[in-house]
Amino acid sequence: MGVVEKATEYHLGLLKAKLARYRAQLLEPTSKSGPAGTGFDVQKSGDARVALIGFPSVGKSTLLSKTTHTASEAAAYEFTTLTAIPGVIEYKGARIQLLDLPGIVEGASQGRGRGRQVVSTAKTADLILIMLDATKSDEQRRLLEYELDAVGIRLNKSKPDVVFKKRTTGGITFNTTVKLTKTDEKTIRTILAGYKLHNCDVMIREDHSLTSPTGTRKYIPCLYVYNKIDAVSLEQVDKLARQPNTVVISCEMDLNLSYLIDRMWEELRLVKIYTKKRGAHPDLSDPICLRKGATIEDVCNGIHRSLAANFRYGLVWVPVDFYL
Repeated sequence: MGVVEKATEYHLGLLKAKLARYRAQLLEPTSKSGPAGTGFDVQKSGDARVALIGFPSVGKSTLLSKTTHTASEAAAYEFTTLTAIPGVIEYKGARIQLLDLPGIVEGASQGRGRGRQVVSTAKTADLILIMLDATKSDEQRRLLEYELDAVGIRLNKSKPDVVFKKRTTGGITFNTTVKLTKTDEKTIRTILAGYKLHNCDVMIREDHSLTSPTGTRKYIPCLYVYNKIDAVSLEQVDKLARQPNTVVISCEMDLNLSYLIDRMWEELRLVKIYTKKRGAHPDLSDPICLRKGATIEDVCNGIHRSLAANFRYGLVWVPVDFYL
């Protein structure tokens, strides 16, 4: 790579880092000393949280009402939902919290249309459902992806194997186990200086273009849910259904709603854990539901927060097909 190309890449990296920092600042309160904003985030409950995101009048409230038996006002006009409305889906012994968020509009990442509250709530979700109107173009999907990406939500992407560890002294130590082609040490050091990080350890095990070291990005699985398939042709339904991470439904005619819940369960990667006392049979009536990969400490915290501190040991039995 030539000197000019290197300089251009370095300059573009700095611009991307500044843009990421400014976008993160847009989501922060304008005055720390002023009163708190009137957010509509609700307490996280159940075994997992799923956020419903979409433009106004795509059927989010109807889906919430039909899958959770929670009353959420639905109407033919836009902006029916003005706050977050929670509901609970009970499935395979798990309680999945479903949040109907207000419809977002273009420019939500800059705070337009209560976009800040919607985004801050979406970042707490374990799964995002982007609800779309099958009768409209894919421009809706592209706009929603752009608005979420602008505020640090990465859909259906794995978190890069990069570690930033802050220290009080010692400057910046930089280590990498792979050849970097999308960034370089000079760019990363400049980005860290922009975030006022002058003492930290940096370990990079994956070639990745870095713009933010602060952990503001969230990597969340997503399902694209196309509603109103009863209003389009079978050819269009088949085309939409074949897209990756996509489910087609009709809330009006109750089509494919059970399959949507099945897919939510799969994407959440929930597992049921049964406890047993020594010498007794397992209690199969009340499982503990946790994400796949959970530890014994997570199980203890699921029972009671103080249990892990006094826990000595545990025995684990795993089904043969668990890792298949």
